[in-house]
This record gives sequence, structure tokens and C-alpha cells, in this order.
Amino acid sequence: MSSASLAPHGAPVPDAPERDAEVIGLVGLAHGTSHFFHLLLPPLFPWLMPQFGLSFTQAGFLMTVFFVISGTGQALAGFVVDRIGARPVLLFGVSMLVLSAIVLGFAQSYAGLIAAAAVAGIGNSIFHPADFTLLNRRVTAKRLGHAFSVHGLSGNLGWAVAPVFMAGIAALTDWHVAAFCAAALGASVLALLLVRRASLHDIESVVAPTASAVDGPAATTGQLDFLRSTAVWTCFLFFFLVTCAFGILQSYGPAILGNVYDLPLALATGGLTAYLLGSAAGMITGGFIAGRRSDSDRVIAWALSAAAVMAVLLASGLLPSWLVLPVMAMMGFGVGTAGPNRDLLVRKAATAQFGKASYGRVYGFVYSGLDLGLALSPIVFGPLLDAGHFAAAMAGVAVMQVLALLSALRVGQGIRQVPVRGQTT
Repeated sequence: MSSASLAPHGAPVPDAPERDAEVIGLVGLAHGTSHFFHLLLPPLFPWLMPQFGLSFTQAGFLMTVFFVISGTGQALAGFVVDRIGARPVLLFGVSMLVLSAIVLGFAQSYAGLIAAAAVAGIGNSIFHPADFTLLNRRVTAKRLGHAFSVHGLSGNLGWAVAPVFMAGIAALTDWHVAAFCAAALGASVLALLLVRRASLHDIESVVAPTASAVDGPAATTGQLDFLRSTAVWTCFLFFFLVTCAFGILQSYGPAILGNVYDLPLALATGGLTAYLLGSAAGMITGGFIAGRRSDSDRVIAWALSAAAVMAVLLASGLLPSWLVLPVMAMMGFGVGTAGPNRDLLVRKAATAQFGKASYGRVYGFVYSGLDLGLALSPIVFGPLLDAGHFAAAMAGVAVMQVLALLSALRVGQGIRQVPVRGQTT
């Protein structure tokens, strides 16, 4: 067996920086592709809406279809990952994304657009359970913080590229061509993953028959036992709260800043860009911190505390307008710093009680909170903006971040108690 392969029975593999770098790069590329396809449809709305006579509600429903299917599928995909391994599930997901773009390219009606959104949602549903299972099983533990950092950054990059790619091609040609170009891009990623598929082989470690001091007990529990875990549900709540906060900014950030600080649209929109840039810098920083500290929950708490303070300052309406963008960037930095540490926290929550074989279903379930948060936050906070309470919506961001950090501390406290219980049995 080569040095790049997994040791039998899920035993630790030899430290191999080159192998780790390739796995991190391939998984990051796949994750960036999934985020690119998050925005397959929205950049094309200026072309799709007049052609098919769509209202904003009808256009928005396409994204509701995407996130509902993605969230439901994500919780289910984890079970498949744990049973057959992450690699075939990852390849299936990318294939479905390619198919969604082809369906969009041939769409001739609103039903065709809904079909494209549904297929894209199926494809997107597998990435968190598959990605994090691969990273946890194939990357050396000491590099996991950096792996999770790259994973988050690649997603942000996919978000950044998609609007320019899709709208740019549609403007030069038409939206059908843009869809087929997206399919070609996804097919290129799929081809690379197929060529380098040996680096993503993880099936030998799906069942770990013995307990380990680092990776938790053997997976002798039932398939649904994780649903009785308080830590797992608290992780789900954490992701829901964090994403609700981000969903407010993603959907309404420019409108909030424009109304609270009387900023022109271009500058208010720049506030969201500043937040995303700060988040990217925070993810890099968080990766280094995660590799040096074991108290992930406390790192998350400090980072989100700082972010919440920035949100409160913005909600106050007292800042001079020139400080709005830097404060948005600082809030993004706090949230970004929490990112790699939150991923490590979920790993600890999974392995502390259920072992390595639980990665897929635990990651799949708790990360479905992301889709739920993105789906619900516009519905919950939209009425506040309709009533003119823009500052209250920004205050809601702070409240969500505080509740999220409290849930992270609760998870960390539970994890630290697990070894104590183990010693008394």
C-alpha cells in the first residue's frame, strides 16, 4: 500500500504533507464549485424575469426550492457517506451540478427553471457531509485547521466568481450560453476529481472497530443514535443561528446600511463586500488559531463576541459614515475566524460520542442548519424592514451571534465532560 493510502481499519496514516495538500486542494475545489452553483440562477434573473414574465416572488421561489431540497438532502446524504464512503457521493454531487446547468440551458418555461433549481439543490446537498468526511479521514490532524480554513475560503471564492461569470457571459451572448458554460466549468472540475480520485479514497476507514483516545469510541451505536445527542442538536442550532445572522446581511445588508447611515447604494453594497473580505481574512487567521488551540468553543465565543459588538455599533446609527465599511469588515473578520474552529468543534462533538464512522451523518445533519437559516432569515426579518425598522434588523444580527456563541460554549462544555464520563465507566 502506498504512503498515500489509508492504513487498515481506520488507523492513522503516516504524515504526508503532499498528500494533505492535494486532498485539501481537491476538496476545496469541489466546495468552491458548489458555492458557484449556489448562484447559478440569481445573476441571470435580469434576463430570466422579463423572458418568462416572473415576479420577484416567483424568482425568489427558485432559491427556496434550491435550499429546501439542499437542506433536506444534506441531512440524508450523511448516511450514504457513512455507508459507501465520501468519494462516490462527492462525484455524484458534482455530476448533478453539471446536470442542473444543462437543464437550465435547455429551459423553455418556468417549470424548467424550477427543475434546474431542484437538480442543483440535490447536487449541493452532499458537499458538507462528503467534504468534511474526506478532510477528517484523509488529512493529518495537525493540518485540519488549515484544511477547514481553505474549505471556507474556497466557498467564498465560488460565490465571488459566479456573478461575474454568469452575468458577464449572458451580457455578451445570452443566458442559455451562460448556463452551458457553467456546465462546462463543472464538467472540468468533475474530470479533475475523476483523474485524481485515488487521493480521495476513504472507504477503508468507514468503520473503525476500535476506540482511540483521539478519535473517540468505535461506531457501535445505531444509525440514528446521534439524534439523541444534545451536542449534535446544539451544533445544529449553532449553524442555524450563525447563518440566520449572515442571511440578514446577505439579503438586506445594503438596504440596512443605506437607510441607517444614508449611504448611496454603491457604498452600501460595498459594506457587504467589506464583510466578505474581512471574513476571508478571518478564515485564514482562524485556521492558524485552530491548529494551535484545543478550546475551539472559546475561540468561537471570543470571535463572535467581537462580531456582535460590531453589529451593535452599526445598529446604533452613531458611527460616522466613513467607519461603516471598516466596522463591517471587522464583523466579517470575527465571523470568519470562528469558521475553522466551528468545523473542528463539530468534529469533536461527532467523535467524542460516535467515532469516525459518524462523520457523514453528523456533519450532514448539523450543516443542514445552514440551509434552514438561509431559507428562514429573509422571511423572519423581512417584515422588520417592511415596517422601516432597519436598525432593529442589524440588532438582530448581534442577537443571533450572541446566541450562537452561547450554543458553541454549551457544545464545548459537553465535549469536555465526555472523557470524565468515560473514566467512570
